[in-house]
Amino acid sequence: MEIVIANISHIAYAEIICKTIEDAAQVRGTGIAKRKPEYIATKMENGNAVIALDGDKFAGFCYIEKWGHGKFVANSGLIVHPDYRNVGLAKEIKKVIFNHSRTKFPDAKVFSITTGLAVMKLNSDLGYKPVTFSELTDDPTFWDGCQTCRNYDILTRTERKMCLCTGMLFDPKNNNKAASKEVKDSVFHRLKNMKQNLFVKKDKE
Repeated sequence: MEIVIANISHIAYAEIICKTIEDAAQVRGTGIAKRKPEYIATKMENGNAVIALDGDKFAGFCYIEKWGHGKFVANSGLIVHPDYRNVGLAKEIKKVIFNHSRTKFPDAKVFSITTGLAVMKLNSDLGYKPVTFSELTDDPTFWDGCQTCRNYDILTRTERKMCLCTGMLFDPKNNNKAASKEVKDSVFHRLKNMKQNLFVKKDKE
């Protein structure tokens, strides 16, 4: 298994990456925005993505997005092919894309919004902390990207203050990784359940 910074030679994998992301969104029923192959290809061309390969077979992927004139970056689209799940690959991809982000954009705050408990734990291990959406980028283009998510109506009716996703932030100026305390999986689980119960109840009223 090899995890490398993606480049133009990997554009041939853009279709299967998008298909894997779309399939995962349908299975989860929540929060993964759709992406087009052309968009993924641009990330590869700019050196803003990492790809995991088992020989010439696609295994996993993640990319970097810049927001707010480079004040914020996000590691988005983290996906592992079904054939390579449950072996720790997502964690390794997350480490590589996070370190690549910190090297390429050392002064930027790194943020994430996710409904996935595993991703929340990975973020926590890297030094992210849960934050309100107001502490994330206010770049409207970022939030417009949520329109393809089935929960977008929740985001709009809360005036972009809350959704089923949890916002997480790594601020290099606060040295989060050194100062943060370990967050137990149960904390993220309770947070996710609280949000789901809140919005499901409102939808039924």
